[in-house]
Amino acid sequence: MQQELETLGIKDLFGRYPFLNGYLAGQGLNLTGDETVTIPTLLAGLDPDEVEDKAIDTETLTAGIVAYIEQMLQFIGGGEDRSVSEVTLYPGTDKSGTPEQFEQLTIRRGEIVCIVGPTGSGKSRLLADIEWMAQKDTPTSRQVLVNGKEPDPKWRFSSSDKLVAQLSQNMNFVMDLTVEEFVRLHADSRMVNNADEVVKNIIHEANELAGEQFTPDTAITSLSGGQSRALMIADTAILSRSPIVLIDEIENAGIDRKKALRLLLNEDKIVLMATHDPMLALMGDRRIVIKNGGIHKVIDTDNRERAILSNIEALDRKVQSMRQMLRQGESLEYFSF
Repeated sequence: MQQELETLGIKDLFGRYPFLNGYLAGQGLNLTGDETVTIPTLLAGLDPDEVEDKAIDTETLTAGIVAYIEQMLQFIGGGEDRSVSEVTLYPGTDKSGTPEQFEQLTIRRGEIVCIVGPTGSGKSRLLADIEWMAQKDTPTSRQVLVNGKEPDPKWRFSSSDKLVAQLSQNMNFVMDLTVEEFVRLHADSRMVNNADEVVKNIIHEANELAGEQFTPDTAITSLSGGQSRALMIADTAILSRSPIVLIDEIENAGIDRKKALRLLLNEDKIVLMATHDPMLALMGDRRIVIKNGGIHKVIDTDNRERAILSNIEALDRKVQSMRQMLRQGESLEYFSF
């Protein structure tokens, strides 16, 4: 960090650490016109009267800058390795206390794993165990390892350091903001350099997923359930630092499910999805079957099932076409299968 201060010009330093501008301004330093010089050069060139008037101690200020950058990187997660190559789940018990019949289940980055089972069987409980990085301290007694190790406690208990983003069935906004203001608030909290581009991209991708388009100035409280879910999926895929994404019944959201999964996988995340939709279940690399609160079996999607998936997708396109016709007030009298 010290070396960067000595070699990078102030403009380049702000590009790498955009939060630094506010800190230096708070120290009473006017940087206008000095963007090409390094901070040590700037401090060395200060007028002695200004140094005395502002009580500037160059060594203390330099040390403070280094400490501030390190603290901010830790706060936003930029100063540590948060990459997750795999998550491993070790067995617990079902609702009856019977041990689950598998040795371990490892899910790797770029994989889609679907969770299937009857309503009330325990699909959401499995998602919760992974979200909270269970360490044999949940009702199922399962244990979750990250990259083969027990997770850091802050990944479990700190709201800003969690490795998992969960998209639940219900999205309810209560803030009086437009879509653009909401996304920009998140972008600013992540201190991204190209906030305008990121915000625009998220809204564009959300509209690609949603059945009904919305504009940047649409109030988030007026978004439909499908639009809200589309916005949060795009936001999670593009802006969230969480490398693990859990989705609960995306088929109920009224969005393009295939595009949603493709968008998430483009960001190289681990995706686990609880679903009742046969098309989504077969789109996964594997599916976990839940019975009576426990993992009953794990099934790899083979070539025969992928061939069936193409038929299901064809049927789904017809259903989507019928749905669109009904929405537009058209008759299905002459619709052909």
